[in-house]
Amino acid sequence: MSKRITLLGSTGSIGTQSLDVIRAQGYEVFGLAAHSSVDKILQQVAEFHPSYVVMVDPDAAKAVEARLAGTAGAPRVLSGSEGLVELARMDGPDVVLNAVVGIAGLSSTLAAIESGHDVALANKESLVTGGHLVTEAVKCHGVHLLPVDSEHSAIFQCLQDAESAKTLTKVLLTASGGPFFGMKREELAGKTRHDALKHPNWAMGAKITIDSATLMNKGLELIEAVWLFDLPPEKVQIVVQRQSIIHSMVQFSDNSILAQLGVPDMRIPIQYALTWPTRVPGPAPELDFTTLKSITFDVADEETFRCLAACKKAIGKGGLAPCAANGANEEAVRLFLEDKIGFLDIGRLVEDVVDSDRFGGSYTLADVYECDRAARQYVLSHV
Repeated sequence: MSKRITLLGSTGSIGTQSLDVIRAQGYEVFGLAAHSSVDKILQQVAEFHPSYVVMVDPDAAKAVEARLAGTAGAPRVLSGSEGLVELARMDGPDVVLNAVVGIAGLSSTLAAIESGHDVALANKESLVTGGHLVTEAVKCHGVHLLPVDSEHSAIFQCLQDAESAKTLTKVLLTASGGPFFGMKREELAGKTRHDALKHPNWAMGAKITIDSATLMNKGLELIEAVWLFDLPPEKVQIVVQRQSIIHSMVQFSDNSILAQLGVPDMRIPIQYALTWPTRVPGPAPELDFTTLKSITFDVADEETFRCLAACKKAIGKGGLAPCAANGANEEAVRLFLEDKIGFLDIGRLVEDVVDSDRFGGSYTLADVYECDRAARQYVLSHV
């Protein structure tokens, strides 16, 4: 069945792989959005012919508009975070796939949901920073929130049997362990951004690759799982699965466990989010068991990787604590990528922010952004 897709974050790693799926399925692209990659988005426009394009960076929007001037059937170009929200809200697509990086994706997730769109969510920060707002909006507007993260997609796939899902007792969220698995704090002290960007299994953007190295990504995914599957944090267990073949597992009341396996290729969960509830052939390769020699498991070391411990503490506190952890991490990762702080400083700063306040209680969207601002300022004043 043909579908129309709005893709937010089209020039990033998830965005380009989403277009692989869209191309393979022959879907129509209603709108594309990116931050500032002018050449890449123009290539995408030439192939997919969207009706709308958003460039969050105003100068990039002007450049795209100028280069499309006089082109027959050129899309309308919007700019800024307001343009991103406007596109997410527009009637036209069957699914809005949000692959924006960071808290910047929250407003567009809410806009899409409130406009009655199903959302394929690759922007985990929407749930981390505003989980209560997002899940309440989903209930209010009767739409589907379809996970794109490979781990949450795996859990979602394992829970498609409604009767079995009622007896869910635990989620086993897998982690690759990142490039520094097995190392202790003294070994991590001198690690550089070049070291941290060498992920053993996945090709991802810089920010999420650093998050994988610190295990922050797994902490964020734990928080995301709590909201997606309506589970208490203690029912989400982190398991290191170094080969990234088992993408996650679920345990039921009889202690049986279901797992979803596949090659480490994001096009599998992306496609399932877009084709759900059906499965169709796609561009991802088959898992070859003749070459798979071992599948191993280990324990995540949160004593060494303090970001994971901080995220567990944050979801336990509730309220805006996860938002504070996320904001501190985004700022700390930015500083680390600019060689302004050390690798271990990321975990220290995130944990300090979470410990700095109680953060409990209900909140509004304005509160989320104020908490994010305060967390970033805390990091900048404590480096």
